[in-house]
Amino acid sequence: MLLLMKRTKIVKRRPRARPTSPAPAPRFDLVLRGGRVIDPSQSLDGVHDVGIRDGKIAAVLPAIEKRDGRESLDVRDRLVVPGLIDTHAHVYQHVTGAFGMNPDLVGIRSGVTTVVDQGGASPLTIQGFRKFIVEPAVTRVFSFVSNYLVGGLVGHRYTELYGPHGVNVRETIAAIEGNRDLVKGIKAHAEVGGYSRWGIETLKLAKEASRATNVPVYVHLGRLWREADGTRIDPDVVVPEMVPLLDPGDIIAHPFTKNTGAFVSREGQVHPMLFEAVEKGVRVDIGRGGHLSFAAARSVLDAGIVPFTVGADVHGYTIRRPGDGSWDGGYFDERGATRRDPARPIGGASVFSLVQVMNELLALGLALPHVIRMVTANAAMMLGLEGEIGTLAPGVAADVTVLARDVGSWSLEDSVGVQLTATERLRPEFALKAGRLHRADSPLLFESAAA
Repeated sequence: MLLLMKRTKIVKRRPRARPTSPAPAPRFDLVLRGGRVIDPSQSLDGVHDVGIRDGKIAAVLPAIEKRDGRESLDVRDRLVVPGLIDTHAHVYQHVTGAFGMNPDLVGIRSGVTTVVDQGGASPLTIQGFRKFIVEPAVTRVFSFVSNYLVGGLVGHRYTELYGPHGVNVRETIAAIEGNRDLVKGIKAHAEVGGYSRWGIETLKLAKEASRATNVPVYVHLGRLWREADGTRIDPDVVVPEMVPLLDPGDIIAHPFTKNTGAFVSREGQVHPMLFEAVEKGVRVDIGRGGHLSFAAARSVLDAGIVPFTVGADVHGYTIRRPGDGSWDGGYFDERGATRRDPARPIGGASVFSLVQVMNELLALGLALPHVIRMVTANAAMMLGLEGEIGTLAPGVAADVTVLARDVGSWSLEDSVGVQLTATERLRPEFALKAGRLHRADSPLLFESAAA
């Protein structure tokens, strides 16, 4: 026994090295760090980090650890808001002639993630709109389908096509029912030129289709066409016939127009029946276009009517006027756009974007959070898509717009040459569409002249 013990060699074992745990995988693909997040849908307004994973919003937190983001973007001193929504666009390029713009110039390249084409596509052309506009675009595109079989063909040039004889309620209903993912309403008119020919009949037909499908009607208000030969219509007679036809959720466009037959009467007062319309739940969309009047805007706002949404209404006629050879001949070509003199808009007409209209609203006295609400949460509500777009709520597609906010002095100009001084200016820097970054480089983003 003793011998056995002597021969036994005692070996001291080294302690085993503990296996190292791999570093945890980052929780987010991208983190936007340190921006002022304004998301009216969640009553958020403050400095937050936004975490994005798999193309969706994953978290909005006061701070996210650096290790939790695979990539980060420093957006301090920037506004981070839900992807902007333009509720009035004209993007049926080529089919609507010089009227139609490229959806990505108006949309993602202008910092706008969603655009709503107003009346370019018709019940007969909606499938072409889907195939050649919606599917190729980076921007999310919806349609308010035209009330007329002809739609916006060559930019509403041929007035006689837009009467009751050009409306087929059955086809309008079929176009909506067959394209619920795309069509969110009906575009119609209530304006002096059409009224002189057909009264209010086309709007009645639009409401027939609207009620059958439970989608809103978006009504152009304010003179569009000339009166029929031999007629002269009091422009203020249209509103009293229009308002009783409308339901809650319907939309009246162009409150700030310089044209007659709209919100502001010949006496310079807001038509009293428009207060009734707003009271019963009819919404108002700016539809800025080429006819903004700061005086009309002041009258409407001072009367207590604040538009619900902001449609920029950018179209080719605001870029190149009819008569310069482009009425039928094509579309806005960015190669012809320069920024050589920001005080001189391209083509002798206004060049602008949704953000430019937001700047005009700020200069008119609306508060920044309210303006953001108009182009995000309110616009989503107008489309029946609240909780899906216009929000930074976790789980939704990561559509985000990042804006610089400059302080200084700039001169804005309306469609009749009146100028308004702005002391702040928003500039889109980039947008995320489903988490993918796109720089705001559209030639429509000209800078206002320094005051």
